[in-house]
Amino acid sequence: MSRTEMMDAEQVELPLRLRVASARDLARGIKGFELVPMDAAAKLPAFTAGSHIRVRAPNGMLRKYSICSDPADQTRYCIAVKREESGRGGSRSLCDELGEGDPIDVSLPDNAFALDPAAKSYAFIAGGIGITPILSMIRSFGDMPLAAWKLVYLSRHREATAFLDELQARELRSRVTIHHSEGDPRRSFDLWPLLEQPKPGQHIYCCGSQRLMSAVKDMAGHWSSRQMHFESFVEGGQARPDDRPFRVRLASTGQEFEVPVGDTILQVLHRNGIKAASSCESGTCGTCRTRLVEGVADHRDMVLLPEETDTQIMTCVSRARSELLVIDL
Repeated sequence: MSRTEMMDAEQVELPLRLRVASARDLARGIKGFELVPMDAAAKLPAFTAGSHIRVRAPNGMLRKYSICSDPADQTRYCIAVKREESGRGGSRSLCDELGEGDPIDVSLPDNAFALDPAAKSYAFIAGGIGITPILSMIRSFGDMPLAAWKLVYLSRHREATAFLDELQARELRSRVTIHHSEGDPRRSFDLWPLLEQPKPGQHIYCCGSQRLMSAVKDMAGHWSSRQMHFESFVEGGQARPDDRPFRVRLASTGQEFEVPVGDTILQVLHRNGIKAASSCESGTCGTCRTRLVEGVADHRDMVLLPEETDTQIMTCVSRARSELLVIDL
């Protein structure tokens, strides 16, 4: 196990011990888990649509998953896990080793991707397993939607598309567009008609790969940032071939730490006992926004505006182009 994997397997306390009521295949390479209280009569802590929980895989690694069940149902948390062959091993452990009846340690729900109740309408864009938080949102509307909504759900192949039957139900056909590219770039779905003209009161919610979210952000540059919401299912961003170690210094104390390849600024701060706010840990919610005092950042978030990049940084994903960053928590 690598050093980063060992850090993931630290004994971070998770307050809820739940039981796997069911574990089933949702699509090729995707497994669904229904998590319930050990005491069948107990209720789970409430959550809102778009929330996520952290779970401890059988191999000890901690992973974050969106809750895809209806927030009105406090008897269970449902999550969907995509088995990543090239990942660090958390998803493989969950899919291969966790079964019905097994206990699992879980965090309290947290929400970095909440619905804006003031929106007049919602446009959802989901890529692959990014459907999970959006499905919870759709389920939360029930039979009487609070606002008009529509969904564009993109995947490579039909057989690898989770929740397909539910989203193809007759009552949803006028609201839901499902597109399979079959891995052919020429079959990519054109999102421009959806994003070309900002609509008063409409909010865009996008969850999927970094590539999809970056494309949506680029196309929606003329939208108000308050109308755009992103959620990533990749914590801490993905390492890139040209990543290199750098140092981060706290302006208030002068403390200095090295940030190795594979670790984030936020992880290093927490590891050294520095309190720093965070939530999504994927560069999409803005909770870890920190003032950048000195140095050149390598921004990898979905939040900062161009005019903010010289003075702000998201510590959960962004790295450095200079050897040193000085930040002010």
